[in-house]
Amino acid sequence: MKTYITIPQIRRFGSFLSIGLLLSITACNDSELLNPVPATAISGANAFDTPDRILGLVNGIYKSVKSGSFYGGNYLIYQEARGEEFINRTSNTFTAYEAWNQTLNAGSNFVAAFWSAGYTAINNANILIKGIADNPTRISATLGKQYTAEAKFLRALSYYSLVTLYARPHNENKGTSPGLPLRLQAETTTANNDLKRSSVAEVYAQILKDLDEAEADLPLTYSTALLNTTRAHRNTAIALKTRVYLNSGNWPKVIEEAKKIVSASAPYSAATGVTHRLQNIVEIFTTNYTSTESILSVPMTETDNVTGQSSFPYVFNANAEYNLNPSGIWGDTEWKSTDARRSFARTASGVQFLTKYSKPSPFLDYLPIIRYSEVLLNYAEAAARTGDLTTATNLLKAVRNRSDASYVFPANAVGTQDALVNTILKERRIELLGEGFRSNDLLRNLLPLPAKSSSSNSAPAVLPSQSNYILPLPNIEITTNKLLLS
Repeated sequence: MKTYITIPQIRRFGSFLSIGLLLSITACNDSELLNPVPATAISGANAFDTPDRILGLVNGIYKSVKSGSFYGGNYLIYQEARGEEFINRTSNTFTAYEAWNQTLNAGSNFVAAFWSAGYTAINNANILIKGIADNPTRISATLGKQYTAEAKFLRALSYYSLVTLYARPHNENKGTSPGLPLRLQAETTTANNDLKRSSVAEVYAQILKDLDEAEADLPLTYSTALLNTTRAHRNTAIALKTRVYLNSGNWPKVIEEAKKIVSASAPYSAATGVTHRLQNIVEIFTTNYTSTESILSVPMTETDNVTGQSSFPYVFNANAEYNLNPSGIWGDTEWKSTDARRSFARTASGVQFLTKYSKPSPFLDYLPIIRYSEVLLNYAEAAARTGDLTTATNLLKAVRNRSDASYVFPANAVGTQDALVNTILKERRIELLGEGFRSNDLLRNLLPLPAKSSSSNSAPAVLPSQSNYILPLPNIEITTNKLLLS
């Protein structure tokens, strides 16, 4: 008898590695005749038999990245909760209260769930890469390279997300700290679960290797704006590289990559592949989720969405569990009322709630992973840190004036290198508010996680020297991976 699964069913062992895609047990013919295989069931023996099935496995990796415990919801929720831009109102441990008040521990649900989601996506990518290599005639060589490149991109994104949460910042000591178990093989059993942590620098090196290889084999564009927004293409890999290099403090490489997709002068745009450029800031969050500003987003549909306590729109808007912190960037006086980004808020009970994601239940807002404005700000910061204040200022102005055409930066905000870098970091807080960037921007710059409070709730500052500056390794991984702490 053979054992079959239906995609995207997943089994987890040890380090939460998905094993379902390649699982099969040989059996007798008469049993197979008496128990016909459902048309929608796929075994490990035939998962790569047809082009449609292989495409289904590619889509399955995107689906795992879209998990409510990953980029479909909780990654954004917990990254924002750890920063200082929002005030918790409910003390609900199911909606990131432990992250907000800096008490996450090795047994916390999110600490385990996020690790699980990340490594599930990674192993799904590994399974696809191996399966395509083992079945070279099932699809064309060109399509095989593309699918493999998509898997490498998603593996890189997943590793980046994990290493920036569970390991010390790269900029602290050039990545010499312990990083993550670097799993690059397709796992279908627990045999290889024991694996020591590679260094942070080694994890970053693998991320960049995957992205370089993905860039070479991803398509320039797809046939529709929807696919250009929801599947990785060449410029998607380049854009993510600007983020990774920024996180490791490699300013020249940020600039080198950014120049591939940012023109030399305004209005900035990508000259090859998808013609990325800034668009109307309100429209890209309300009526046009697939504009050329949206480099990669998590799509939501009536039949495939994330709701409830893993949904960012539900937690931060509809259920009013976090209001905007008046002592955070929302209260900055240089963020003028004339700025269109000020429209992403509603007032209730005397406080403001973020409405960047404003669709009602079932919450069909697309969640952005990479936008073109982030690439411009990555480029601006790297240019400023390397002394090119003119380029940095022009890129900064492009982002601000897209939303507030009348605004002029004060001379003291852009006149020196240090001032300009700080102004760019502030612009990131405004532009990327509610998109999961703030706590990582603090960590990569080795800055404290600030204290925050309201009349009913408070959270202490966390210094870079404290153990809870990063997330703890989850208990379930510690108990099942004997080499994790070696």
